[in-house]
Amino acid sequence: MSKLINWFTEGRSSGKYTLPFVVLLLAVTVLASAANLLLPQDSALYVSTYSITLLGKYLCYAMLALAVDIIWGYCGILSLGHGAFFALGGYAMGMYLMRQIGDRGVYGHPELPDFMVFLDWKELPWFWLGMDQFWFAMIMAVVVPGLLAFVFGWLAFRSRVTGVYLSIMTQALTYALLLAFFRNEMGFGGNNGLTDFKEILGFDLQSDSTRVSLFIITALILALVLLASQRILSSRLGKVTLAVRDAEPRTRFIGYRTERYKVWLFVYSAVIAGVAGALYVPQVGIINPGEFSPINSIEIVIWVAVGGRGTLIGAIIGALLVNYAKTRFTAIMPDGWLFALGALFVLVTLFLPKGLMGLYGQLQSKRRQNAEQEVQS
Repeated sequence: MSKLINWFTEGRSSGKYTLPFVVLLLAVTVLASAANLLLPQDSALYVSTYSITLLGKYLCYAMLALAVDIIWGYCGILSLGHGAFFALGGYAMGMYLMRQIGDRGVYGHPELPDFMVFLDWKELPWFWLGMDQFWFAMIMAVVVPGLLAFVFGWLAFRSRVTGVYLSIMTQALTYALLLAFFRNEMGFGGNNGLTDFKEILGFDLQSDSTRVSLFIITALILALVLLASQRILSSRLGKVTLAVRDAEPRTRFIGYRTERYKVWLFVYSAVIAGVAGALYVPQVGIINPGEFSPINSIEIVIWVAVGGRGTLIGAIIGALLVNYAKTRFTAIMPDGWLFALGALFVLVTLFLPKGLMGLYGQLQSKRRQNAEQEVQS
């Protein structure tokens, strides 16, 4: 057990804030959960179930931003298609939840989801088989995004496609999936997607305890992914990845097969996005083709830029802050959010190129310099 803890916590100095951040994350999670389950609703410290669900959604977005930061901040690959991996993981979970409805649907069919009965389908498609088993659905939530990322990455990186061309290809990938999942004949609910979920593993999805449990599980998985990613990126593999980001031709010249490192990191990042999508769906109660929208993938990049790419923690903070701002702003001015988001990205690019974490580092450095000057004087 001690070796496992050391493996997670060892790392370069840039990761010295990781463990305190994880402790803070888990502490806030425990306090918010306790405030929901233990305090009366008329208490000033009571946290509503709606707020718990909203926090759980934010944490899923934070995990998605972490996935993008891994591939963009540490490998220099600007992916505008990670929303596709997130949505695929969400659909895997959604298919499992739909199979759990059984004869409690509108049409009362014991096996077919309501949208299939409505479309006059006679039997389940082959790709729905086995999705009534939780373990199988979770394997699919990891394997499908990972396999797609492997095929795409292997073809793209072996062909040495880089820069804006790769970004456009990733955006085209998610747009193609958007169009495909909109079609009713695909068997994924078409425009309406999958919704009206009842339970997960036998637990009512509408109960407070289930909502809190999902929130806690999301926080725990986010913490584990953060610790594991920090350790991986602090290892020899991470150092080679940074070399690929900063000087790929030189790294290739000294004997490294750079495309293999890029493919591996791309797949790892896609798997994290798939897990985030699987955790997202039971908390929000729906998954539809809108999650494949290229705009969503662009938003993820903004989250990372705001927090500070190449920092991991910054990506999480950026996702939490921007999505909280989105919740507040859209309640006041729904039509103005995209303009505000665009302005935020421009301001961050001009005045905070290293994001909030970069600003924090600059302030810390300036404070140390002032302290040294005072000592010398």
